[in-house]
Amino acid sequence: MSGEPDLLIANGRVIDPSQKLEAEADVLLRNGAVFFIGDPKQARALAADKTEILDASGKVVTPGLIDMHVHLREPGMEEEETIASGCAAAVAGGFTSVACMPNTDPALDNEAAIIFVQEQARKAGLANVFPVGTITRGRRGQELAEMAQMARGGAVAFSDDGNSVPTAGLLRHAMLYARMLGKAILEHCEDPSLSANGVMHEGYFSTILGLPGTPAEAEEIIVARDVALAKLTGARLHIQHVSTAGSVEIIRRAKAQGVAVTAEVCPHHLVLTDECVRTYNPVYRVSPPLRTAADAAACLRGLQEGVIDVIASDHAPHLAEEKELEFAAAPAGMIGLETTMGVLLTEIVAKGLLSLPTLIARMTIAPAQILGIDGGTLRPGAAGDVTIWDLERAWVVEPKRFRSKSRNCPYRGRALRGATWATVVKGRVVYRAEG
Repeated sequence: MSGEPDLLIANGRVIDPSQKLEAEADVLLRNGAVFFIGDPKQARALAADKTEILDASGKVVTPGLIDMHVHLREPGMEEEETIASGCAAAVAGGFTSVACMPNTDPALDNEAAIIFVQEQARKAGLANVFPVGTITRGRRGQELAEMAQMARGGAVAFSDDGNSVPTAGLLRHAMLYARMLGKAILEHCEDPSLSANGVMHEGYFSTILGLPGTPAEAEEIIVARDVALAKLTGARLHIQHVSTAGSVEIIRRAKAQGVAVTAEVCPHHLVLTDECVRTYNPVYRVSPPLRTAADAAACLRGLQEGVIDVIASDHAPHLAEEKELEFAAAPAGMIGLETTMGVLLTEIVAKGLLSLPTLIARMTIAPAQILGIDGGTLRPGAAGDVTIWDLERAWVVEPKRFRSKSRNCPYRGRALRGATWATVVKGRVVYRAEG
């Protein structure tokens, strides 16, 4: 990056929760890293002759967002998404870094696969991509994958996302290895003997709609098991896509006991509920399923109280013809990279349910710390990853305009306020809004 000119982001309102900073300031990037943040006169005095200037007047400047739960589908399902198209969607949504899940085909269960993902990301030249390796070979839940080799190749964490590790004994061994490697275990918590053929939350609406349901206990039983194993092993456990009030309470108690557990929630589990399924539109089929309004409120309280540490999109692309099947036959998942921030700004921040600095913290420094990656801060010396926001921009969700290859978005036609104005990765502008 030494050949790149300096980049000065001028006249913006900087919010950096990692430094408890909220002030008018300039940010100077040099050689792909943050060089200076602070007084505009001093920033301009430090800038080189050929400095590129981004005038962020009226905009909010934050560390680049980090999404620690995305599905890029490559290798094996490139018709749904590729690393390049997923990265294009990421930077359009304000994300400078993403952690990609290993449930590809073949699964990311070896060092060569981890290196492949990083090479494809480098070729794309957009967002930083941090691959997550599997816990078990092929995600089959029978024997541990080559965790040490994957860590050597660049895996930042381990997960069998889409599946829970089926036995406590196997997960205990995985946690011991992960602890030795200094990595977190990211768990999709679902007991398949309870979820069975469920396609939505088991409750009032599943009954009146005549659809098989998945009870909240299918998630909560595995959350409780995994927390107990984290306490036993001392490993770092991260609970993915929390969706029930019971799970929030289990995590709250575990944190109070000093267990090294963190958790994430997705926007759709905050702003959508199982009542949406009344339309039988398969776009609302997701795993874990949309839950009740009481569960969504509990997840929001967990986020407000710090019980839930991170907001992640669980961006899960699918082909249009797959999502046009009847509800029970369609695959679970919805895309979110390009709508996450707009939805949160409109439905959470604008309604006074969470402050903007807290929201930014949950999407920058918190995931960076859990994954042990660079980013999430504008401290001098940190990666030059920055997002600039236009909080006043009004827009309507039109999936046909997305950079993702897939269109399975539950917010089609929804009016939102707040969007990405520019995205900077390693000191280079990789996205600018039109107009």
